[in-house]
Amino acid sequence: MPDEVGQHYVRFHELARTLRQQCPWDRQQDHQSLRRYLIEETYEVVDAIDRLDADDPATDAALVEELGDLLYQIEFHATIAEQQGRFDITDVTSGVHDKLVARHPHVFSEVEATDADQVVANWETRKRAEKGRSSVFDGVPPALPALSYADKVQRRAATVGFDWPDVGGALPKIAEESAELVDAATSGDERRIEDELGDLLFAVVNVARHLGVDSEVALRKAAKKFQDRFTDVEELAAERGAPLDGSQDLDELDALWNEVKVGSARARQERPFVLTPLTEAEGTEVTDE
Repeated sequence: MPDEVGQHYVRFHELARTLRQQCPWDRQQDHQSLRRYLIEETYEVVDAIDRLDADDPATDAALVEELGDLLYQIEFHATIAEQQGRFDITDVTSGVHDKLVARHPHVFSEVEATDADQVVANWETRKRAEKGRSSVFDGVPPALPALSYADKVQRRAATVGFDWPDVGGALPKIAEESAELVDAATSGDERRIEDELGDLLFAVVNVARHLGVDSEVALRKAAKKFQDRFTDVEELAAERGAPLDGSQDLDELDALWNEVKVGSARARQERPFVLTPLTEAEGTEVTDE
């Protein structure tokens, strides 16, 4: 099996080099021009993961394809760097291999770790030593999506004890920040409104983290549910000869919405909207930075 993996990867690696040499589009690219494609392919992997169905093995095909597309982006960047004489894919693979070995002393040496929390503690200690970091926030990418960024900085602060012991401490902050937002909205101060809204969102992420829920996933599911239901509203209005064109008032739209919610075929067949808590391992702060 290892030989087969190696053979397939060498074949893939050589293809990336050939395309870089012979394809006009590939030759024009650099790290910056490929940035958007790396982001797009990453989100397409996430979308394929969200569409996985344990009862439908056919859904694996989409994930296989998207993982391949993402892997090509990594190989593409390494090929560009190789041509520039900076580094190549062996530097990438050997670097991550050695880093993972060093950060898993409970697997490859005599250090003991009896649970996931101890693994995280060991990981963070070694990472800080490797990077020479003075702050728990060093290495947090500022370009992360806002919800993920909030979650990560909260987790980093929690590694040194700055955290509520459980969700009971975090939940009241939502009511507190909501009241402050209402007060700010009444004042009409735009900067204050923005600040208080940010504080409220930050508090919601904190509650989600304590409940073991990925706030990014939860919000995406809520948005998708809204989109599906409003699509049904559009279809229902069109079936009745009054397609949505902006002329309907809110009461009419709300009536259609409620009808769809309780009576449409899609609403009846819709799976319960259940947020699946993260496992202990998924909910801990471990990154390869």
